Amino acid sequence: MADLPIHTIVFEILTRLPAKDVGRSKSVCKQWYALLSTQDFVRIHCSRSFSSNQRVLLIDDLTCSVHPIISKYNDYGPSSIVTFPFHHQNNDVSILSHLNGLLCVCLNHTYELILWNPTTTAFNRLSTPDSHGFYINNLDAVGLYVDADDDYKVLHIKRRSGVLGVYVYSREVDSWRNIPFITRQEYLSPHFNWSAGTFCGGTLYFTVCECRLGGTKRVICFDVNSEQFKEISFPSVPSIGMVQGVLVSVKNELHMFASTGMFEMTIDLWTLQGDYWIKVLSCSPIPLISLSLWCDITHYVTNGNWFVMTKLGKLFTIEMDMKHFECFYPVSWFRGFKGAVFVQTIVSPSI
Repeated sequence: MADLPIHTIVFEILTRLPAKDVGRSKSVCKQWYALLSTQDFVRIHCSRSFSSNQRVLLIDDLTCSVHPIISKYNDYGPSSIVTFPFHHQNNDVSILSHLNGLLCVCLNHTYELILWNPTTTAFNRLSTPDSHGFYINNLDAVGLYVDADDDYKVLHIKRRSGVLGVYVYSREVDSWRNIPFITRQEYLSPHFNWSAGTFCGGTLYFTVCECRLGGTKRVICFDVNSEQFKEISFPSVPSIGMVQGVLVSVKNELHMFASTGMFEMTIDLWTLQGDYWIKVLSCSPIPLISLSLWCDITHYVTNGNWFVMTKLGKLFTIEMDMKHFECFYPVSWFRGFKGAVFVQTIVSPSI
């Protein structure tokens, strides 16, 4: 360490600070401000923040709160109230996608899309006078990703009167552009539900599920660098009762929690290898849970066993022995779009 340049030592120390402390450190001097504002610093700080700075953000009727995650007890810590930095009405903020501390949210009363960092409070409105950046629930889908050039982007899939439009927002150039996407005509129907995009290994993944028992279910993949789409199969799960597949990126591998059943639910954990799904875990049917509570599941956490979490706390435990997943992972889009598991970072929503 004594042989390292002082600049390198300072860089290594500061990239390990919590995001809010980095923000305060910018006021130390001009040199530190310049250092902490570089893309290299932001990228490395973000990569070192994942497991230690996770938070759960929950939006209720009257408040927006952020909870630390206490891994020792597999539960939430005391909350702190967050004030939205943008105008809203009665907390009509829907969280659509999240990546590296940025949240892509929609204001339900205006349909506007916003990129927001709840840690730094910075935000960026994505709506434009030519009707880009407006989101309609149950028709549109959104995915947040970062490409090979470290440019944060938003993929917006719009379904309007049987016509599909796909648009990409670039943080670097602060504008939208249209990209081609030819898919099956039936996927344009409102009878198909598109999930939010899950970013993993240079690809955005969406589940596309027909809203009926035994309906068609597929996964749409978007390569973020070539901007090409392809379609792959859904895991081979029983089509009895309700079927829901929720995607999650775990250590840069795509997993799916597939729940099936009607009065008793079974949960299978699958991992994607190439274009094929491999079952990792199948658990026994879980105890009877009311549909309203089941639909409030927010995420799983593991410390050897898997704990199913809702906004009210722990729902039930799945006993297993898989100890390489040691962080919280979201496995739902929070049904009412009222929450997110995110990492506290200094990533900016604008350049």
